[in-house]
Amino acid sequence: MRILVTNDDGIDAPGLHALANAMCDLNGGHEIVVAAPDTEYSGAGAALGALHLITPVIRRVDLPNVGTDDTWSVSGAPALCVMFARLGAFGGPFDLVISGVNPGANVGRAVYHSGTVGAALTARNGKISGVAFSQAVTGYGVEGQAWDDAVRGMSFEASADVARAYVQAFVDDMPTEPVVVNINVPDRPISEILGWRHTVVGVLPPRTVTDAKLEPVEGDEGAFRVVMDWGEKVNVLPEDTDGGAVEAGYVSVSNLTRLVHEDRTDVASAEAALSALLPHAPS
Repeated sequence: MRILVTNDDGIDAPGLHALANAMCDLNGGHEIVVAAPDTEYSGAGAALGALHLITPVIRRVDLPNVGTDDTWSVSGAPALCVMFARLGAFGGPFDLVISGVNPGANVGRAVYHSGTVGAALTARNGKISGVAFSQAVTGYGVEGQAWDDAVRGMSFEASADVARAYVQAFVDDMPTEPVVVNINVPDRPISEILGWRHTVVGVLPPRTVTDAKLEPVEGDEGAFRVVMDWGEKVNVLPEDTDGGAVEAGYVSVSNLTRLVHEDRTDVASAEAALSALLPHAPS
C-alpha cells in the first residue's frame, strides 16, 4: 500500500517524524510518503485556501531522522497536501492517509478546527481512509494546541506505539468503506496508559479560551491586537468523551461521521417562509 503521512505543525515537527518512522516500521513493505506543510498550520481545519489565487510550491526535503527519503514540503495547509496527493503530485494513488502526531489533544470542539483531523477528513472526501493522531500535553490542553514551552523535549514514543499497532492491523484488514478515525493519546509512557475506549466527541477540550480583548496598536489608528485569556483547566470531563478519556489516562478512539442532513421540526417556521417564496420539492 501507499501511505501518506502529513500533519499541521509543519515538516520539521518531531511528532510528524515519530509518526513517519512508526509507519516505516509496518510489516508488509508499504510505501511511505511524507508530505507536510512547510510551516505551522495548526487550526487550519480542512481549509485548502483560495485555489484560484494561491501559488503553492512543493519542495523535496531531507529528513535525516526519518526512515523514508520520499519526503516533501508544501506551502499550504495539510488538507492541501492531501488533495495534491490524491491528484497525483506525489506519484500513484494512495491507499491511506495518516496525520499527526499533534502536540496537544484534538478533542471536543477543537476537532472542528484541527488541521490534523482536517487532513483525515479531506482524505475521506477523496475516498481514502484517514487516521489522525494527537497526544495530550499535561496541563496544557488549550483548544487542541499546546504552548511552545510545554512541548519542548516532548516524547512521542507512546503515540508512535499506538499508531504502529493500530495502523498495522488497519492495513492488514482494511475497512470496506473509507473512514475517519480520531485517536488521542495521554501524555504518559505506554506502560502507564490504562487502556483505550471508544468515545463521543465532547463539547469542551480540557482547557478553553475564555475571553478575547482588544488592545489598541500604538501609532495605528483604529487597529487592535486581540489578547486572549486561556482560562483555567476544566476539572472534570465525562470519561465517555474524547477529552475526558484522555484526561483519565485512556487512549480515545472516535470514528467520525460524515456531515449529513438532519430532519428538524424546530425550524418549521423558517421553512414555511421558504415555501411561501418557492415551491417545496418532495424528498
